[in-house]
Amino acid sequence: MGAPRLMVVKIGSSTLVDEHGALDRGFIRSLCDQVSALVARGTRVVVVSSGAAAAGRDLLGFAERPSDIATLQACASAGQASLTQAYADVLAERGIPCGQVLLTRRDVMDRDGFLNARTTLNRLLELGAVPVVNENDTVSTAEFAFGDNDMLGALVAALVGADLYVICSDVDGLYTANPQENPDAKLIEQVSEVDHALSAMAGGSGTSYGTGGMSSKLRAARAMLAAGIPTVICRGRRGGVLLDVAGGATIGTRFEAPPGSAHEGGRKLWIGLAEVPRGTIALDGGATRAVLERGASILPVGVVSTSGGYAAGDVVNVRADSGDIIGRGIARYSSEDMARVRGIKLDVIARFLGEERAQPAIHRDDLLVF
Repeated sequence: MGAPRLMVVKIGSSTLVDEHGALDRGFIRSLCDQVSALVARGTRVVVVSSGAAAAGRDLLGFAERPSDIATLQACASAGQASLTQAYADVLAERGIPCGQVLLTRRDVMDRDGFLNARTTLNRLLELGAVPVVNENDTVSTAEFAFGDNDMLGALVAALVGADLYVICSDVDGLYTANPQENPDAKLIEQVSEVDHALSAMAGGSGTSYGTGGMSSKLRAARAMLAAGIPTVICRGRRGGVLLDVAGGATIGTRFEAPPGSAHEGGRKLWIGLAEVPRGTIALDGGATRAVLERGASILPVGVVSTSGGYAAGDVVNVRADSGDIIGRGIARYSSEDMARVRGIKLDVIARFLGEERAQPAIHRDDLLVF
């Protein structure tokens, strides 16, 4: 396995701050040393960095994470400049420019915004800069927030067509059980598929500084499996971790689809990662198998229930008969119409509603299967 051509590295807040909740500038220096070494080896790097709100908490004098949105956004505003400057100062010492990129889902929800973000990131990389990406927490709202930077990092990896996505965490990787509670827990080194049993192993957020736990990292890794981008979850403070992972060392948990697996294209990844799902449709067993095993469209006859309020053309989650969310797609019916046509064959729909209304619930070209 050769060195990655392009690598996206996500750093969580709990990894970036010290025991007092302030930015650990010594760690940032170590991180930038590794980024500089990777660039010297010919690997371009994008850093997706959490930590703005945590840095702002320290600057504004909050001992604990505020609970109201306005104060959190104020902390993010105060901390963002300090966070980016910390990276820029160290990288500048090594002759590497740094570009700040702040995103919300709103920025990439339409296809043009998605492509513009990709163009900007690619141009920064072409110019020899290291983009430092974060969610624009100062203006994002719950509806348009990524919720955690694990999925933002996955989106960025898909945007730039990365060869490797590394999630630097405060844990060594995915375990068979919580290692803090179960001494027999084993680190899972390799994953080729995220199934229900694996999802059940993931827990919640572990610290007051981060918003994402192992479950959010697992969702991001599952999306990267669909994209064909290998993903590694590892302990970010392990010495030289980025260099070792880039060199192919067995560290943390590596998610990689089997050789020869089909990979989804940019449009489907945009549907699955950038768009905000407006509702959910649940499938019966036959429809679930048709989607997972044959890559089929989802027909109304295979839909057993629908929830949420959405219009035709909105993105919805797709839930299997097991209860797991297996993908996202663009609904061709509104939620009201979906409730009317679910469980009904296309020829019956055509007979009563007209040929133009008889169409898949979600066409396979509009469906990202995780």
